[in-house]
Amino acid sequence: MKIVADLSLYPLKDGPIPNIIEFIKELQIQDGIEIVTNQLGTQLRGEFEAVTGAINHCMRKAMGSPNTVVLVVKYLNIDVELKREPSLTPPNGV
Repeated sequence: MKIVADLSLYPLKDGPIPNIIEFIKELQIQDGIEIVTNQLGTQLRGEFEAVTGAINHCMRKAMGSPNTVVLVVKYLNIDVELKREPSLTPPNGV
């Protein structure tokens, strides 16, 4: 079964932004998933086992660090195309 997951990882203490970047980089090298990251979060698409396995693998690493983070995940049990929107940058570059 193909699913889509929408993830947002939040720091609970000052300074863990590199941990969020590491989390996303680790997701990007996981097999069997499509990943899109934008200003509002990260979306994963793929087979159920691949998506949930990638999330579990990356969360285990993130929770093993000394920084405190919270992960919010929403699952959608249908296969939908991932898009790069929304963009918070105005179209005219202002």
